[in-house]
Amino acid sequence: MKVLTVVTHPRENSLTFKVAGHFVEGLKKAGHETEVLDLYRSGFNPVLWEEDEPDWSNEVQQYSSEVETEMERMKRHDALAFIFPLWWWSMPALLKGYIDRVWNYGYAYGPGKLKHEKVLWLSLAGAPIERFEKRQYDKMMSRYFNVGLADYCGIQNSQFELLYETINLKPGYMKEWLTRAYTLGLHYAKY
Repeated sequence: MKVLTVVTHPRENSLTFKVAGHFVEGLKKAGHETEVLDLYRSGFNPVLWEEDEPDWSNEVQQYSSEVETEMERMKRHDALAFIFPLWWWSMPALLKGYIDRVWNYGYAYGPGKLKHEKVLWLSLAGAPIERFEKRQYDKMMSRYFNVGLADYCGIQNSQFELLYETINLKPGYMKEWLTRAYTLGLHYAKY
């Protein structure tokens, strides 16, 4: 399987990138191919301007060359993985801008749908799991990513995975999260 792995974090020495590295190792060990897209270092502009705003009166949409390039990149892959820190119960603005611009009308929804077999949303959160469960934020985020984004755009197999307490790591958590990321890559096709 060819997997596009999109990593979003401002610091390359972050736990997010360590997790992404272990995930990619697992993918490769399982025989998958992957391309890693580092959104921060790619120079991708997350702002949706007029040239990418859908023309609701047209069946066929035209997009900017930057967006067309990213759509073509996605088309070369069978599956997707997004690895990012959880900020304000969601994804960083840069990743949201990527979704806004690239998962656009006519390509990802509306007359067009994404053809990917699977998507993994792997998010790192500083807070403990109890904070998410208390107000059911974990369920809200799972529904948002798996149904609101993936299913709406035609990807039936979507998994939201949350690694928590990633700021002041308890003893053993670093190894646990890196092992979990590796396992998610190794068994990517099975989930």
